[in-house]
Amino acid sequence: MAARLIDVHPHIISKDTAKYPIDPIQGRRSPWSASRPRSFEELVAEMDDAGVDKACIVHSSTTYGTDPSYLADVIEANPGRFTGCFSMDVLAPDAEVVFRRWVGRGLTGIRLYTAGAHFDAQTSQLSDPRSFPVWEAAIELGVTITTQLRPEGLPQLLEMLSRFPEATVLVDNTLKPNYQEGPPYHGSEHVFMLERYPNVHLKVITNGIRASYEGAGRPETFYPRLVSVFGAERLAWGSNFPASVGTLAEHIAEARAALSCLGEPDQDWIFAKTAERLYPVLAERVEARGVAVT
Repeated sequence: MAARLIDVHPHIISKDTAKYPIDPIQGRRSPWSASRPRSFEELVAEMDDAGVDKACIVHSSTTYGTDPSYLADVIEANPGRFTGCFSMDVLAPDAEVVFRRWVGRGLTGIRLYTAGAHFDAQTSQLSDPRSFPVWEAAIELGVTITTQLRPEGLPQLLEMLSRFPEATVLVDNTLKPNYQEGPPYHGSEHVFMLERYPNVHLKVITNGIRASYEGAGRPETFYPRLVSVFGAERLAWGSNFPASVGTLAEHIAEARAALSCLGEPDQDWIFAKTAERLYPVLAERVEARGVAVT
C-alpha cells in the first residue's frame, strides 16, 4: 500500500457566487457542481479525513469557464500543500500574457479543456496555432500541460507532441481505453501508442477505475498491462472528487483496491511520486497546512 497520497484531480466550487460567478463553458453547468459542490475548506476536511497529503486542484471549466480566479485565490493563500491546474482561453490574442499572470499567482499546471460531457464533439482547439505561444511559455516556465480530449482528438495531440517534444503533458482519464473488451486490450492501442512519447503521462482517475470493471475488463488485467507499457512513473492518480459520486475516502478505497494488483513501488509512483515530478512544488516539505481563502 502506498504510504503517501497526492491527488492530481480534485475540484472546488466556491459558495460565494457574487465574487466567483458561475459561467460554465458551453453555457451549460455540470450537474455535479450544482448538486454536490465542495468548497476549498470542505475539500481540505475530506483530505484530512482520508489521509491525502497534498493536491493539485483542477479548475472546473463546467462551472467557471475560462476564469480560474477562485482557484488562484486559494492557491495563493495556501502554498505548499496545494497547487492548481487552471483553464483559460488559449486562443485569445493576449493568451500568453494571461497565462504568465496566472502562473505568477502560483498555478503550475494548465488544462486544455477541448472536449467534455458538455461538448457535442471534439473541438479543434488543441492544435490551433493560436495556442502555440502558451505551449512555448509552459515549456519555459516548467508548467505541466493537461489535455482533456476524446480519442478522436488524438491526431491533434500527436501533432502537438511532435511540435513540442519538450512539453510535459498529462492526458486526462487515460484517454478512455476500451476497458470492456478485456485482455489483451487491443482496442486500447490509441492509449498504448502514446508510450513512444516520453514526455506523456496518463491520469488514472475514479471514472476510469470504475469503468475498468465493465464488460470483460478487470483492473487486475488492465493496470498491469498499462504499467508494463508506460511504467508507473508516468501514471498519476486523481480522485475527480466531488464530480464523481462518493466521499474522497471512498474514491481512495476504490483506487487502492483496483491497483492492489501492482507492487508497492508502482503504487508509490502512481499515488504520489509521479505527481511530485509533474508538480515539483508538491515535493517540497510543508510546515503548516492553512485553509485560508483571500
